Amino acid sequence: MEIMLEVLWLAVSIIIAFFAGKLVAKLRLPSILGWLIAGMLIGPHALDLLNSSILDSPWFGVAESLFECIFGLMIGTELIWKDIKKAGTRIMVTTITEALGTFFVVSLVFGLIFWFTDIPVYLAFVFGGIALATAPAPSLSVVRDMKTDGPVTRTLIPMAALDDLVAAVVFFTVIAVVSANISTNDISVAVVLFFIFLPVFIGIAVGFVTGKMLQRTKNNKSTLAVMLIMLFFSAGTGFVINSVLQVPLLNFMLMGMAFSSAFANMIPKEKLEGIMKPMNPVISFALIVVILNLAAPLDYHLIFSAGIYTAVYIAARAVGKYSGSWIGSVVTHGPETVRDYLGFTLLPHSGVSLVFTGIAVSVLAKSAPECASIIQGTIAAAAVINEVIAVFMAKKGFEWAGELGKAGGENT
Repeated sequence: MEIMLEVLWLAVSIIIAFFAGKLVAKLRLPSILGWLIAGMLIGPHALDLLNSSILDSPWFGVAESLFECIFGLMIGTELIWKDIKKAGTRIMVTTITEALGTFFVVSLVFGLIFWFTDIPVYLAFVFGGIALATAPAPSLSVVRDMKTDGPVTRTLIPMAALDDLVAAVVFFTVIAVVSANISTNDISVAVVLFFIFLPVFIGIAVGFVTGKMLQRTKNNKSTLAVMLIMLFFSAGTGFVINSVLQVPLLNFMLMGMAFSSAFANMIPKEKLEGIMKPMNPVISFALIVVILNLAAPLDYHLIFSAGIYTAVYIAARAVGKYSGSWIGSVVTHGPETVRDYLGFTLLPHSGVSLVFTGIAVSVLAKSAPECASIIQGTIAAAAVINEVIAVFMAKKGFEWAGELGKAGGENT
C-alpha cells in the first residue's frame, strides 16, 4: 500500500513538472527550466511532495536507472560511426581540451585563493576534478525540446558521451593521489574506474547481439519488441551487478548510450527510425523523471546562503568550459559556430558532479573535515544556482549559433 501511495505521488510530481515545462515553453524558454524549478519546489526542501522516502526507495532507484538507460537511447542512436568518423578527431580533441581546460582554470583559481587563505592547496585540485563533469541531460533536453540541429548540436551529442568518461579518469586520478596522502580510506581507483567503464562494455556487448537480431526482423513491431527486450536485459544485467556492490557505481545512461549506439550502426536508417518513432514519447517521459531526480534533492535555500567560493566556482568553471572548447575548435579548425558557442552548451553540471562531491567528502571526512565541509557547501549551492543559469545559457548558445528549430527542416 505504501509503495502504491509513493507511485501516486511520483505520478502527481511528473504531471506538475510536465505542465511547468509547458508554461515555461510559452515564454520561449526550454521546458527543462520548468522541470528543474518544479523539482526543487516539490522536493524534500520545499513542499515535500516528492519526498526523501520516495527518492531513496529501492523501487524508485530501479525505475530511475531504467529511465536513464532509456534516455541513453537518444544519445546512442545519434552516434552513427560513418557520420562522426569525419569529425571524430575534432570531437575527441575538443572534449579533452574543454575538460582539461576546466580542470586547469578551476584548480589554478582555487589554488591561488587557498594559498593566500591557508587552506590546503590540494583541495583546489579536488575542485578542479569535480568541475570537469558535464550533465548531458539538460543540454540534450534543449536539443530535443527546441529541435536544434547544426554543427554545435552534432558536436555536443557525441561529446555528451565522452565528456563524463574523461571526467571520471581525471577525478579518480586526483582522488587517488589525495587519498594516498591524507586519507585513511583505502580506495582502489583501478576497481572504481573499471566499474565506471563497465556500463559501456555491457551496453556494447548486448547492443551487438541486438544488432544481429534486428538484422533478421521483418517488421517494425518485431524490431521494436526485440530492442525493448534486449534493453531490459542490458539494464537487468546492470541491476544485478549493482546489487552486489556496496555503493551502486554503474551509470545506466552510459549503458543505454552504448547499447543503442552498437545496434544503430548495424541496421539500416529506415529500420532505426521505425524503432525510435514510437520510443520518442517514452524518452521524453524518461527525461522528465531523470530531471526530477536531479532537481528534487537540490535545496533552493542554498541560493541565499551561497558564499564567495560558490560564485568563484561557477565563474571559473564557465571560463574553463568555454575557453577549453574554444581552443579545441581552433586547433582542429572546427566551424565558427562551434568555436564561439559550444562552450555555452557545456555549462550544465549537476548529477555527476554531485556524485563526485559525495565521493570526495567521504574521502576527506575523517582526515580533513573542514575541507569536506568547504567542498560540500560550495558544490551544493553551485548545483542549484548554476543549473538554472546553465540551461538558459545553453539555449542562448544554440540560438546564437542559429540552430533552434532546424531539426527536421523546421524554422524558428
